Amino acid sequence: VQLQASGGGLVQAGDSLKLSCAASGYGFSMYAVGWFRQAPGKEREFVAAIDRSGGSIKYADSVKGRFTISRDNAKTTVYLQMNSLKPEDTAVYYCAADHRRDGVPRYIRDYDYWGQGTEVTVSS
Repeated sequence: VQLQASGGGLVQAGDSLKLSCAASGYGFSMYAVGWFRQAPGKEREFVAAIDRSGGSIKYADSVKGRFTISRDNAKTTVYLQMNSLKPEDTAVYYCAADHRRDGVPRYIRDYDYWGQGTEVTVSS
């Protein structure tokens, strides 16, 4: 599967953005999908993930209550709705896919396929 993340941009604190991760290839509904982010000078970190059916979801504590992950298997796309953005949300956001595991993987090593990243900048 190939992934393409989009929807990033420059916004002010408190604004919202919706990221999309569009997948091409066979069997998208067989993949769990996660969002990760990497801020300048920092390690890549988990943000949110959704299982194959969309029935199970996990969030990092730092985004819980502000971000919502969802998927539309018919459109082979996963979304990350980001509300109440903060300057510390500034990062390059990556989506990733895993077909080997059940449930909701949250570690980088669990994912085999990665998109190219989309940059989010939140100004104060």
